[in-house]
Formats: sequence, C-alpha cells, structure tokens
Amino acid sequence: MTGREEEQSRLRKAYESEHSEFVVVYGRRRVGKTFLVRESFNYKFTFQHTGLAGKSTRQQLHSFQLSLRSQGFGRAPLPANWLEAFDMLAGLVSLSRAKKKVVFIDEMPWMDAPKSSFLPALEQFWNGFASARKDVLLIVCGSATSWITRKLLRNRQGLHNRVTCRIHLQPFTLHECECYARLQRLGMSRRQLMEGYMVLGGIPYYWSLLDREKSLALNIDRLFFSRGGELRGEYAELYASLFHHPEKYLAVIEALGRRKAGLSRAEIVRESGLPENGKLTEVLDDLESCGFIRKYGHIGMKAKNALFQLTDCYTLFYFQFIDGNTVNDEHFWSKSIDTGAYNSWCGLAFERVCLLHSRQIKTRLGVAGVISSEYAWWAAGEDGKRGAQADLLIDRSDGVINLCEMKFTKTPYKISAADDAAMRNRQACFVEDTRTRKAVHLTLVSAQGVERNAYSDEVQAIIVGDDLFTE
Repeated sequence: MTGREEEQSRLRKAYESEHSEFVVVYGRRRVGKTFLVRESFNYKFTFQHTGLAGKSTRQQLHSFQLSLRSQGFGRAPLPANWLEAFDMLAGLVSLSRAKKKVVFIDEMPWMDAPKSSFLPALEQFWNGFASARKDVLLIVCGSATSWITRKLLRNRQGLHNRVTCRIHLQPFTLHECECYARLQRLGMSRRQLMEGYMVLGGIPYYWSLLDREKSLALNIDRLFFSRGGELRGEYAELYASLFHHPEKYLAVIEALGRRKAGLSRAEIVRESGLPENGKLTEVLDDLESCGFIRKYGHIGMKAKNALFQLTDCYTLFYFQFIDGNTVNDEHFWSKSIDTGAYNSWCGLAFERVCLLHSRQIKTRLGVAGVISSEYAWWAAGEDGKRGAQADLLIDRSDGVINLCEMKFTKTPYKISAADDAAMRNRQACFVEDTRTRKAVHLTLVSAQGVERNAYSDEVQAIIVGDDLFTE
C-alpha cells in the first residue's frame, strides 16, 4: 500500500487495544477507505458487510442475511428489522474464537433507509453488546460524509461520544502520488505528475486508471473524452454518492465553479438560488469537510466576511473542459494542449494545487514550526468589485507575512519588468489596505523555478515545483 502509514498505525492501535473500539473511517468517494481497511487487516474479518446503494430496508436486511450466512451463521433467517439483524450479528461475534473480533461494515449510510430504525439498532449493538466486552473492533466506513458526521460523529443521542477513533481519509499529496506512480511504473516526470494532479487531484482510484503504456495526454483523452470514458460521468456520481440530496450541493458547486476567486455567502445565495438559512450552513460545512471547497478569510476581517472557493481538482477540470462541451472528439485533450483555454486552466489549477500543499510551502520557507494562519486578500476595484488580490497569505507569528504569487510555466519563469512592477504594486496596496506593521515578503511559487535576472533577487522567497513533492 502506498502511504497511509499514520492511518494504518491508528487501526493497529485500535486492534491492539485492551478494550472494544468503535472506529469510523470516512472521506470522499474513491479516496481509498475500503482498500485501507481491507489491506490493514489482510482481508480477514470476523464479519464484513457492505450496504446497498438506493435500496429499501427489506432489501438491505436480505443482503445482511446473506452476509451472515456466508460468514458462519449458516441458518440465519431473514431479520424482521435491524434490531434482529444486529442481534444475529452479536450471536455470530460471540461464537468467534479470535482474540479480537473485527467487524467491518462498509457504506453504512446506505443501510439507513427512510423509517428503517437503523440507528437505534446500531446503538443497541454497540452500547448493549460490543462496549460491554473487551474484544470487539467495530469499523464503520462510508462516503456519505454528511451522514457520518451528523449520525455518528455529532450524535446527540445513544451514540453520543461513542466513537473512539475517527479517521478522515484525505486525498494523496503530490509526494504520495509520486510514490504510487513509481510503484505502478507509470514512468512520469514530476512535471507530468503535477499536470496529472491538476486533473485528477490526489484521488488514488483515478490514478489507478492510468495506463502505463500511454502518455498522460492520451490517458486523459481515454478517461474523459472517449465514448464510455471511465471518468466522463464521474461528476454526477461523485456528489450523489456523498450526499442524500445532492441538488443543493451541486447548486453551490456550480455557482463556485463560475467564479475563480470564490464567492461570499451572500453571493452564493444570489448565484445558487438557495435560501439563506441553517441548511445552507450545513451544505457549506459538508462541502468543506469533504475537501471540495475551502473557506478563507480576508486578513483582518471577521469570519462572517469569508469567501468560499472551489478547490477540488477534478471538479475544476470538469467545469473547464467537460461541462457543456459539444465537441465530440475523443482526442479533445491532446488537441487542446497549448491553446488559450489550456493555458488559462493551467494557471488556475496550479494555484489550487499550491493551496492544497500549503504545508509543503511553509516547510520550504522554514516556518513549519512557526505558528501561522492562512488568509486571502483582496482590495476593492471599480464599482465595488474585487480588484487586486492574493489567494494565499501566510501570516506568521514571527512578524512576517508571505504574500504568495503562483506561476505555472513549462520553462523557468522569467520575471519581467512589468511582472516586477505588478508584484511591488500588489505589495504596496496590501500594506496600505491592511495597515500591517509586519514585514511583507514577496513569495513566488513557480512550477519550473525562476530564471535569474535583474528582478529575480527582488523576490524574498522562491518556491519551486519540486518543493511541493516533499512529505
């Protein structure tokens, strides 16, 4: 298995615990939750079951019955309800002679059909049976992050504070993607890995679809633009798998997809047509928890003035090149390289990659151990619209603010006189607008480094693409 050392260690500790443990593994679709659990326990469980998508309670119970029968309860009858189903599971667990009885229930949110009384039965199984023993390891998994969060992690009833370990599985970093590509012998340079990340993000399943015998461009053509491409219809499935009622989430995502710099809450209401109420807060919290958007504040302003920005690489690629694309060409991507639309997307996508690797940027700056906060900044332009802005500010406790500029080029970036003037103007505007007394360091993050010239030494810190590949 590539990476996931910390997550595997936490699962091992739960297994070796002297008490029963209730573990929740959650994260977005295709991020590798099921693979992590199965690999960590070598595919050996006292009981394993996977919920069925979009099925009735009766169908879910029948599937549970089949799992019981196939794993030791040979004459298990069809449970009349979930209380009976979990009682049968308790009986099966009691018969096991294993030192630790590992029960793995995958896609649990799908099992909670309307009016199924699933949660009270789960409460009874854990509170009345498993927690009264010392040898049960219950692992619950699911992509529907909103269900996991509300029903298990923030439960205010019988399961309140019952979860003993929560693992929010994150997408791979560039470093982990590089390790995976090396393991799969994809033969990709770091520049190709960077571009692959700009399209696929750090989703392991997406990377597993790459064919080592094809170039990255041909792989993208095959996955996204060929007839029946495996990722062509992923957009609708992605959000439907995560949220029971995806319409509200899609409305927010589509509104954010139209605005590079992000939207305020009021602007989201206006652009999406959703009402301004607590439900919108839930939608935004869920999307942020899943890693699709980021909430970031304007330095010096209150949190209520925050912006929300789309950061999911796959979704950004979808809006740029797939949504509304009427060109029926299976080689669309190969033919798009070096076009204006391609170059514009590269700049935006690289900025998102940098935002997702702010920890690596701080490490390269040598301030990983310094307390810092990340912000954005924008100054009002004409008609009250946002004018000058910076997507990433690192406000450090040592009296320095890094004002970051991100550039994606195929060759080392050459700072021109106009570029130098623009950066210095932005720096001056920032100081004037925020009235900061801290030192403001111009920080350039360039995918291919910077060509030395009369202006390159005027930048206080330069981060290169290789720096983003550190652990």
